[in-house]
Amino acid sequence: MATRGGDADDSCRPYQVAVLGASGFTGQFVVEELARVASEEEFRVSALRWAVAGRNRQRLEGVLQRAADKLGQPQLTSDVGIIICDVGDPASLAEMCKQTSLVLDCVGPYRFYGEPVVKACVENGTSCIDISGEPQFLEGMQFKYDSQAADKGVYIIGSSGFDSIPADMGVLFTRNSLKGTLTAVESFLSFNSGPEGTCVHDGTWQSAIHGFADQDCLRKLRKQVGYKPLPVVGAKLKRRGSLFYSHEMKKYSIPFLGSDASVVKRTQRHLHECSQESPVQYAAYFAVGGLISVIQLMFAGLFFLIFAKFSFGRNLMIKYPALFSFGHFTKEGPTQKQMDGSSFSMTFFGEGYSEGQSPDQGKPNVKICTKVTGPEAGYVTTPIAMVQAAVTLLKEASSLPQRGGVYTPGAAFSKTTLIDRLNKHGIKFTVIGKPEA
Repeated sequence: MATRGGDADDSCRPYQVAVLGASGFTGQFVVEELARVASEEEFRVSALRWAVAGRNRQRLEGVLQRAADKLGQPQLTSDVGIIICDVGDPASLAEMCKQTSLVLDCVGPYRFYGEPVVKACVENGTSCIDISGEPQFLEGMQFKYDSQAADKGVYIIGSSGFDSIPADMGVLFTRNSLKGTLTAVESFLSFNSGPEGTCVHDGTWQSAIHGFADQDCLRKLRKQVGYKPLPVVGAKLKRRGSLFYSHEMKKYSIPFLGSDASVVKRTQRHLHECSQESPVQYAAYFAVGGLISVIQLMFAGLFFLIFAKFSFGRNLMIKYPALFSFGHFTKEGPTQKQMDGSSFSMTFFGEGYSEGQSPDQGKPNVKICTKVTGPEAGYVTTPIAMVQAAVTLLKEASSLPQRGGVYTPGAAFSKTTLIDRLNKHGIKFTVIGKPEA
C-alpha cells in the first residue's frame, strides 16, 4: 500500500511488485525491463523484492530463465518469487494481492480480464498499474472503484504503457514548458519501422475489435457517469476533419482512435477539479503519410468496419488476425529485429497566452512545439513506461495525490519526477520549438 510519508509502505509484505501475466507476450518484456531496473543504482542499497505471477509455474520459470540469459543475471531464477494465480479464480487473486504492495497487470483484453484484478487489489489494499488502451474499461473502473480505492488508500492507475503515458505526460510536459497558460494542444503520432517492417501481437487486435463493437456501451457509461463539460479556457480548439493534410507534419492525417483523448481529458478534469488548474483542450491525430498510405488505410479501415459490425465477422477477424489486418497484427507478434528497427514520435503543437495575458481576452498569443520519442511502441516503450510508473509509485509516494483512487497517469504522477525517469530510460521529452508569439 502507498502512503504519503515517502516510499510505499510495503515492509509487511513479501514483495513490493508482482508482474501478473508475466508469461504472456507483453508480460515477458515487462519482466525483462523490471529486472534491468531492479539492478540499477536506486535499488543497490535496498533490493527490490518482486515476483512473477500467472497460471503455469513452468512457463513462469521459463520467462525468468530467458530474462536471466538475456540480461546476464543468473540470480533471477532464484531471487524472483513465483506466485500461481488465475484471473478466473478470485481466491487465488486475493492470495496474490496479500503478498505484494503493487500489481503490474499485463493480462488483456482488459474488458474481459481486468476487473477481477482491480477488485482483488482494492479489497486487499494493493495498488495496481495496467497498460490498457480500452476507454470503456478504464472509465468503468474509475466509476465503479474510485471511492473504494480511496477508502483503502490504494492507487489504481490505468493506461500506463504506450497507451497513454506519452500523450498524457506529453501534454503536461508541454504545459510545464510554456511560460504562461497553455490552453490547447494537438498531438500527431508517427511510427517508424526498419527494413524488417513491423507488426503487433494479436492481443491488441482483439481489444480494438471488441472496443469497436462495444461503442454503445461506452456512450451509455459516460451518460451514466454524467460528466459536466470542462470549461473552455481561451480560444476553442477547432476539430479537424476525418482526413486532412497537416501542414505542420507535411502528411495526411486522421483522428487517432486510441485511448489518448479519453485519458488526457480525464487527467485535465482531475487537475481542474482537484487542483484548480486551468484545463487544456486536446485533440489526438495519427500522421498517416502520403496518398498511397491514405488509400491503403481507407481500404483496410473499410474492411475492418464491415467485418467488425457482426459477431460472425469479429470471430473470423480474431481467428485470422494476419489475414484481416493485412499482416499488421499476428499471433506471433514482432520479431526482435522488427522491434529493434521500430520507433515512434508524438509531436505536440500547443497554443496559449503569455504571462500577464488573460485567456479571457483576445486570441492566443504564444505557441510551443514539443515532442515525445521512443523505441518500438508496444513491447519496448510500454514496458519502460509501466516499470517507471511502478518505480515512481514506490519511491515517490509523498508526491502522489493525497487520497487513493482510480487515476490516469497524468493525474497520479503530475507532481512526480516520472518524466525525468522516462527521459533517462529512452522515452525522450523535448521542446523542439521554443515559445513564440
